[in-house]
Order: sequence, then structure tokens, then C-alpha cells
Amino acid sequence: MVRLLLVDDDPLVRAGLRMMLGGAPDVEVVAEAADGGEVASLVREHSPDVVLMDIRMPTVDGLAATEALRARPGAPEVIVLTTFNTDEHVLRALRAGAAGFVLKDTAPREIVEAVRKVAAGEPVLSPAVTRQLIAQVAGADSDGDGDRGARSTARRRLASLGEREHEVALAIGEGRSNAEIAAGLHMSVPTVKTHVSRILGKLGLNNRVQIALLVHDAAFPPGR
Repeated sequence: MVRLLLVDDDPLVRAGLRMMLGGAPDVEVVAEAADGGEVASLVREHSPDVVLMDIRMPTVDGLAATEALRARPGAPEVIVLTTFNTDEHVLRALRAGAAGFVLKDTAPREIVEAVRKVAAGEPVLSPAVTRQLIAQVAGADSDGDGDRGARSTARRRLASLGEREHEVALAIGEGRSNAEIAAGLHMSVPTVKTHVSRILGKLGLNNRVQIALLVHDAAFPPGR
């Protein structure tokens, strides 16, 4: 059974989500919050596996709540509720360790499946979405030289990886799937998965999108 905490300031949205998720035999909504400021205490009280978090809330928004929550040891996974095409702040949530996002108009069965995947340790972000995110970041940075300190830090962190791990990380930064990485680097998909797990552990990251964003921050040119 996946224990879920709903966080949204709109009671009608929460009611709809509770009704939708309550129909799944393996998902239990253990608590609801109307603001990000309520999240920490509810997590301590109910120990959810997953938090479904709205971004825009009046007092403590979902971004700040996600950052505070994911900084704690043993924190539950976070799925951000957003409208991707209009909410640029989703990148901040992903950098903070959110396991993915779902659109508010996503089909009910897909939201349920997203909760299941995240509870099982799978980020809810396809390679195509990863590429779109990186393109969005690159577009936002195209008018300036970027933060050289952040670039230096990112490169130093990536330099801590082994040679094959580094190659896999750069491929993730290009938005490639495990199968594409395996074909390009002449290794098996299970080996790629092992490298991804090691990269996450060494860098202290939560999912492959954070790897991709770190690679972008390092600003490696095409072809490395």
C-alpha cells in the first residue's frame, strides 16, 4: 500500500484527487494539507511514501516545501503538480529532489500510475521530457555567460565519477534513455542502470533529471 499526502490550497482539487486516488486498491491518502507550511508536521505524523505537491500556494509554496522536505533524511518522494508549459519553477523543484511532475489535467489513471512509479523509485520523467527541460534551461541561460562558480562546482562533482560513469552521466544530460545509452556506449541496459545508481549515490542526487541538470550546469560542449 502506497501512503500518500495531498498538498493543494484548493479544497475542490484535493477532493477530486482524493476521490480519484481513493479508487486505487494500492493507494491510501493518509492526510491532506492546504499549504506547504503544514507538510513537515504531517509527514512526521503520517509517514507518507509520496507527497503530491502543488506549486502555487499562498503562504509556503510547493517549491519551498519541497526543498525543506527533501533536505531531511528519509524524506518521502515528491511529485509536483504543475502546468508544465507555463510554470518555469518546475526546474527548481526538480533540482530540490522532486521525483517528477504531473499536469493538473492529467488523466486519473496516469496520476495513479505516477504515484506507483515514484513509490517504486522510478522518476516520472521520460527522456523526451528531460530533453525539453534541458532545452528550457539552455534557453533561459542563452543571454548570459552563466554562473562560473556553479559551472566549476558542477564540473568538480562530475570529475569524481569513474570514466564510464562520466560517459553515462553526459549521455543522461543529452536526454538519452537507458536503452539509447546502452547502444551508444556498447554496454547492456542492466549495466547502464548500475552506473546510474552509482552516479546518484556518489553525487548525492535523487533522480536522473538532477544528473542531467548537473551536466548542463557544467556546460560541457558537444562531444565533451
